[in-house]
Amino acid sequence: MTRIRFYGCDLSPDRAPRRTEASIGRVANVGPVFPEELLSGEELAHRSEEPAREARTAPIPDALAARVRDAIGVESLYDHQREAWETAAAGENFVITTGTASGKTLAFNLPVLDALARDPKARALYLYPTKALAQDQFRTLAGYRIPRLRPAIYDGDTPPDHRAQIRRSANIVLSNPDMLHVGVLPNHDRWAELLANLRFVVVDEAHIYRGVFGSHVGNVLRRLRRLARMYGSEPQFLLASATISNPGELATELTGAPTTVIGDDAAPRAERTVVLWNPPLEDAELGLRGSALAEAAKLQAGFVQHGLRTLTFAKSRKAAELIHRFTADRLGDDSALSPYRAGYTATQRREIERRLAAGELLGVSATNALELGIDIGLLDVVISVGFPGTVASLRQQWGRAGRRGHGLAVLVASEDALDQYFMREPDKLLRRHVEAALLDPASPRVLAGHVRAAAYEAPIDEADRAILGDAALAAAAADPELKATAHGYVWGGRDHPASRISLRSASPDSFAIIDGESGDIIGSIERARAHSTVHEGAVYLHLGESYLVRELDESAMRAIVEPFSGDWYTQAKKETATTVVRPLLEKRRAGLDLVFGEIEVTEQVVGYERRSARTQQRIELVPLVLPPASFPTEAIWFSPDDRLLDGLDATPKLLGTLHGAEHALIAMLPLWAMCDRWDIGGLSTNLHEQTGRPTVFIYDGHAGGVGIAERGFSQFEGWVADTVAMIRGCPCHDGCPSCVQSPKCGNLNDMLDKAGALTLLRRLR
Repeated sequence: MTRIRFYGCDLSPDRAPRRTEASIGRVANVGPVFPEELLSGEELAHRSEEPAREARTAPIPDALAARVRDAIGVESLYDHQREAWETAAAGENFVITTGTASGKTLAFNLPVLDALARDPKARALYLYPTKALAQDQFRTLAGYRIPRLRPAIYDGDTPPDHRAQIRRSANIVLSNPDMLHVGVLPNHDRWAELLANLRFVVVDEAHIYRGVFGSHVGNVLRRLRRLARMYGSEPQFLLASATISNPGELATELTGAPTTVIGDDAAPRAERTVVLWNPPLEDAELGLRGSALAEAAKLQAGFVQHGLRTLTFAKSRKAAELIHRFTADRLGDDSALSPYRAGYTATQRREIERRLAAGELLGVSATNALELGIDIGLLDVVISVGFPGTVASLRQQWGRAGRRGHGLAVLVASEDALDQYFMREPDKLLRRHVEAALLDPASPRVLAGHVRAAAYEAPIDEADRAILGDAALAAAAADPELKATAHGYVWGGRDHPASRISLRSASPDSFAIIDGESGDIIGSIERARAHSTVHEGAVYLHLGESYLVRELDESAMRAIVEPFSGDWYTQAKKETATTVVRPLLEKRRAGLDLVFGEIEVTEQVVGYERRSARTQQRIELVPLVLPPASFPTEAIWFSPDDRLLDGLDATPKLLGTLHGAEHALIAMLPLWAMCDRWDIGGLSTNLHEQTGRPTVFIYDGHAGGVGIAERGFSQFEGWVADTVAMIRGCPCHDGCPSCVQSPKCGNLNDMLDKAGALTLLRRLR
């Protein structure tokens, strides 16, 4: 049988991949021996074992083209890979949502490669959220060495003199949604050959496309379907995703087309030890614990000393670099260590990946750039430093541990409320279903720009309703920038409307963030969030790097920043007001009237606080007055009655109770919606002018909303129960970062009453 190195998936269910000399003897049921002295002590919050699972296999389909069968080098498929083949053969779209290293890549490659082998004119488009993943898949496809298979990468790094050749001859084009949005669809006449013969569109790592980003990508894919139909093709969509609770809903929202879910994972899984590790408590009253980075480095150094191949995930570039440095200091040698993060050149990243896969590196500290499906070989240990935000993401990281032999998965907790909740209630993490990925392509603030882009690409008429949807046709009719003609609505401007749209922002009205040293645009931020994030003097984080905002230019809509290495951070102090625009859902739930609806949020930054990164103590409060900014969004709100507030209704107590409950609910909502706490805002008041009562609002932090608050409305009872358990279990007396304090509080965590918040939320149950 041909022995081929494959990337991104395990292609052979009936044999273990090759291993280096350093790892021989640590395979199958033997597995590595974990140093028990490292896995004991007061830091050990939980330890459990996940049992091994045998593979379930099926024969390779007889209908598979012979040249493809010969190239893939496997003798059988996992059951879910065979199901994917049969679903694609029936002409259906599918989303495959099985675990890490379960062969999802082969599942979508097989129908594509078979179609290309049989039809010389057939084309396929592969979309990835990162350039690194596209590079990885390109190596996989090139490694097959199938005659007349011509894969090519088309992204912002593709040399201009290569682009025409790719358009003419490549039969698999690997790209990303951003390039499709601004480079391909507006120039569709140059891509006529691909669009006319487009058989398959592959969307890998589909769970990444959620929130605002996913809502934009859903519109980009509808524009793609519309143009493909104009050129005479109806491509099938093949999606692959990490395990989430709503894969069918996600796939249908992304593509606008019915999608079959393939989720019964038949791949083998080795036994895995799971450890929850909590840094020692240094100040119980303040809730301060030892450094999670130092604890991770201690563990990584110990595992490396025992010859265990270890990957440590950190949340930022700086954290990854610090863990690497701390580990090297402990070992006195960094020859078997390396950090891995964005910012390295492609050549540097490929060399680190190669050395890790080959066993030359034993310890790598990385950002989540390595969380996705890049092939880095077999690992013994994965350490996640801080809960990564979702159970799905954590399991994606942990899934790299012990692909064939016994693996070890570790979560090192930060002081964040969710992390500490899981340390006290491990079953709430380990037995929890993964979250739902939420998006809303019909959100008016997202949809409007894509309707204009579609009108630029071709006139919008009634025939487009089936793909673009009713909301898009209504938006076209109401848009003053579109002209009604005999052929439909057309773009009336001179510029390129797609270029106005950032796929990462819900608002076209955004500030550019510019590195003052290099002149490069490193990001953008919606106007509504700019004042609290990139005000003058703010410390701004981008891809884990810190920048100090030197200037906020309102007229030019830009923020000038410079690299920052100080040991302090900033937190904006702001005044917030909410106006109820329209209730959408009202229901008597948990002993109160719960409302979901549309609101207008107005925020005004009135100062900012500089705090020590080491002690969290205030350094100074700097006055700052910026004009108010408003944005529409969706919210859930409730107004407790006198019975629920009995004994809590004295003004200071009431304000602290509502404020603490608001913070705690925000901290726990990511357990129910696939989001980060920074995607959520809140307001609590002892008297709201519209409700006439003490009221708590929890709202989507993105203009227009993306379904986060709506998810909270639908899961309110479970959400409240988790929040009660989190507050109740925190050992502090008056409130700390592990329960009711928030790193993003506009009132700088003033007026918080932990006991009152716990009492109120208990009564809601």
